[in-house]
Amino acid sequence: MSLLTVGSVAFDALETPFGKTDKIIGGAATYITLSASYFVNANNLVAVVGDDFPQAMIDDLHQHGINTEGLEIRKGEKTFFWSGKYHNDMNSRDTVEVQLNVMGDFNPIIPDSYQDCDYLMLGNTSPAVQGLVIDRLHNRPKLIVLDTMNLWIEIANADLLNLLKRVDVLVLNDEEARMLTHEYSLVKAAAKIQRMGPKTVIIKKGEHGALLFGEGKIFFAPALPLEEVFDPTGAGDTFAGGFIGYIAKTDDASFDNMKRAIIYGSAMASFCVEKFGTERVMNLTQEEIQARVSQFVALSAFGLE
Repeated sequence: MSLLTVGSVAFDALETPFGKTDKIIGGAATYITLSASYFVNANNLVAVVGDDFPQAMIDDLHQHGINTEGLEIRKGEKTFFWSGKYHNDMNSRDTVEVQLNVMGDFNPIIPDSYQDCDYLMLGNTSPAVQGLVIDRLHNRPKLIVLDTMNLWIEIANADLLNLLKRVDVLVLNDEEARMLTHEYSLVKAAAKIQRMGPKTVIIKKGEHGALLFGEGKIFFAPALPLEEVFDPTGAGDTFAGGFIGYIAKTDDASFDNMKRAIIYGSAMASFCVEKFGTERVMNLTQEEIQARVSQFVALSAFGLE
């Protein structure tokens, strides 16, 4: 099944208690498509970069089978750049610098070869841009998954609420769910979001796992306790890529299969944090992924007499 991902391809500069990097490849769509590449073959990307973006980085995407026909390269302009510094607890960070550059007026162009995609992953960009993507598809995909963040809840709330009526799954973290709904209880927050449009809601809780709400049911996926966490950047996007990648691979959007997809997404995110940037997600084997998924299963499996 074919997957279309729209979002940012960017440069990141990171500092954590374990070290720092110069400019490395980042961006929501980068992490999503790399993660999904372990599950789907028809893995299509729509994004924009400047002509300062190295061909070697595009080649890395190609090596993972990612179709970059929809990657616009603007001559004479610069790629989106984000720099951040993480605190000692690795759960909080400060944004040091943001340069929107080409993302300031991102106008997603959907190539003809991307039309009729089976699954659509709307990576974190403005609700206006995400809505344009849906408008520009000739046919509605089987499943539309939307990722958003606190910024859009604050400054583009009306656009976001309109967009929620058009998507099937919303992915956000616990803080964002509470901000969007003004409900402290995540159960109440998820129910309120479902009334806004999405039938399924995924609430990420960072190192405390993720909650899946749908069909009147709740599923909890734990986070894997790791000995070392080097860099949490992109973990949420890697999670989303594993989730939608598994859904597309199995071509099954039932609640029971989403439970499995949540585990695969969590496994992919657990790899992401083990190295800086995309380094760890770039070099995985299917054996490693299956072994990690088995760890997740063992983590919460038990029997009842």
